[in-house]
Amino acid sequence: MLTSLCFKSSSVTVGSNIARTACTCDAATEMAQHVAGAQKKIGYKFRNKKLLEEALTHSSFSDAVSYQRLEFIGDSILSCMISNYLYHAYPTLDPGQLSVLRAANINTEKLARVAVRRRLHLYVHHNSPPLDKSINDFVDAVAQEDPHRPLSYGGAVKAPKILSDIVESIVAAKVVRAMLEPIVTPEDLEHQPVTKLYELCQKNGKKPEIRPWRHGGKSFANVYVDGEFVASASSDQKYTAKLEAVKIALHELSHLESVSTSKMVEDNDNFVIERAKHKLYESCRVKKWLKPVYSIEKDSGPPHDKKFICSVQITTKDGVFQMSGDEKPRVKKAENSAASLMIRALQQMNYL
Repeated sequence: MLTSLCFKSSSVTVGSNIARTACTCDAATEMAQHVAGAQKKIGYKFRNKKLLEEALTHSSFSDAVSYQRLEFIGDSILSCMISNYLYHAYPTLDPGQLSVLRAANINTEKLARVAVRRRLHLYVHHNSPPLDKSINDFVDAVAQEDPHRPLSYGGAVKAPKILSDIVESIVAAKVVRAMLEPIVTPEDLEHQPVTKLYELCQKNGKKPEIRPWRHGGKSFANVYVDGEFVASASSDQKYTAKLEAVKIALHELSHLESVSTSKMVEDNDNFVIERAKHKLYESCRVKKWLKPVYSIEKDSGPPHDKKFICSVQITTKDGVFQMSGDEKPRVKKAENSAASLMIRALQQMNYL
């Protein structure tokens, strides 16, 4: 039914759609074959095939992401890896000699020959006929060279840069996934149990405390909130005990309503502590916290009647606290307002 409906429309449109679909399928199939072949030559199976596809795709192929970003990373990775190898392999060479050796091992000529000898040039995805000729000419020239006497500074045919680029890109794709996986993301940090516990308590004006202890060769951790016991856990490892105790505590505290730090203090536009900035600074110094950091959050009004709202941020052993002050006619007074409200909030949470 669907086919008959399609053919009732313009035959030109149908034909072009079929051709476009066929081309897309052909390109996808070809790329899948390239990825499979490249993996065999490299001797490594990528969990994320898209990274390897990207590493094999030249910028002339406009329908896909090219290797340019990976090549940028791979260049630095290779330089670091070769530097490390040479440093340990040749302890008597000075920095100048090491630099020359490094350059010989990571230049375009050397890396392009690596690509050819690994047969990686067979899997490059591009849409530039001239590249085929330059690659083939180079491959033929390399075939005539003595494999036991590598040429790192050029031979009969200049190396196409695309070949060295894909080596660098593949190195980057492999390192990014193999060595750094799994990558910690901002979302992961937000869900890290200990961080989440402190944030939850901070937003609700409560003070958490994690107390580790040992007994009989085993590690324990107790979690208290405002001095009251909430949860406990044990493990052979101190960190694991702490993590499990915090997870249990989060479950026990799930009923708490989150309140933003900017609302920790009840409304009172005229609340001001005299010399609050100085007092907050002294409190941080005594507690061995970092000194307060002030920022202008908002300025409004005409030049002759400006109004300012400032915020202050302090970093304690339990995390970062931020408080915005009331609107004031001068920056100094706005900062003092923020400091005043911060002091009162810290007092409410028994930090001061």
